[in-house]
Amino acid sequence: MYIDTHAHYDSSKFDADRSEVIAALPAAGIDAVIDPGCDYESSRAAIGLAERWPFFYAAVGWQPEEWESWDMYSPAALRSLAAHPKCVAIGEIGLDYYWDKGHKEIMYEMFVTQLELAAELGKPVIIHDREAHADCLEIVSRYPGLRGVFHCFSGSAEMARELIKLGWHLGFDGPVTYKNARKALEVLEITPLGRILLETDSPYLPPVPFRGKRNDSTKLPYIAAKIAEVKGLGLDAVATASSANARRLFGI
Repeated sequence: MYIDTHAHYDSSKFDADRSEVIAALPAAGIDAVIDPGCDYESSRAAIGLAERWPFFYAAVGWQPEEWESWDMYSPAALRSLAAHPKCVAIGEIGLDYYWDKGHKEIMYEMFVTQLELAAELGKPVIIHDREAHADCLEIVSRYPGLRGVFHCFSGSAEMARELIKLGWHLGFDGPVTYKNARKALEVLEITPLGRILLETDSPYLPPVPFRGKRNDSTKLPYIAAKIAEVKGLGLDAVATASSANARRLFGI
């Protein structure tokens, strides 16, 4: 019933019980999971999970915070990983000015290089945008043929409208359930159901009432319930539509 389009089961936080957690997901109504990479090693690990579990898919990419491990060989390494039949996207990639404002130039180079790879390969992209909204919007606007999702979207409703016009999807995670989620709820109100994707960002960003605990894909219904409340829809309608969106965008 549900597709988690963004979960990091390659994280060390799952080392103690990864197989048990993943094996239990289908019985909990999770039809598919996309595990995005953050650098070469995590991208390779995501591919490994996709090879082992039939309902798992991988995205490969270099997050902006991982700029120190990016070098002249990185694009070729990503290209090789992206050739895997269960790699459905390039990501997560983007800009992050929250953690690091001092390396914008290398972040920009990484972002553009990976966008161009996605465009060449015809793959959608998963965008990491933290406090870099104007720059991310300006850069993706240069690639009208690209499609993808702004993961855990944290921009304004005005930015959301622009992205929707450009054909992008928006990812909604646990923070939509938080008390301070006013801006996220404003975005949710103006986002068409056909552009909404469900994400957990596991093991991070658990929804209410699980804050402070490790997140996993079984928490998707709590996110979907908040979306259903805001949109005035039934829970099944949100689950069905968001899953259809994910299958269409990522080809799964």
